[in-house]
Amino acid sequence: QVQLVESGGGLVQAGGSLRLSCAASGSGFSSHRMGWYRQPPGKERELVAAIDTGGNTYYAGSVKGRFTISRDNAKNTLYLQMNSLKPEDTAMYYCAARDIDSWGKGTLVTVSS
Repeated sequence: QVQLVESGGGLVQAGGSLRLSCAASGSGFSSHRMGWYRQPPGKERELVAAIDTGGNTYYAGSVKGRFTISRDNAKNTLYLQMNSLKPEDTAMYYCAARDIDSWGKGTLVTVSS
């Protein structure tokens, strides 16, 4: 199994940037398909971005061109660079090892208008 811990959330003004990190412990981080999900208040969890073991990426339409997912396998860390943030990006953000359904506890991002 892999244990995941997110960090980097916080309060930011609209138009600002944040970088989320997800530190993985346990075995085999580099072999897992990873993703960032978010759950806005009162809404369902949604996939924001994903990256496979070969570095291929996927983005939800609402974040494409603003968010960048990346991974550093040497550091066992997943990242989400978020630029041009909007109030509708406010949510709890979770990282996950998608192929083994392993989740972190989340980090809160709040974007003020």
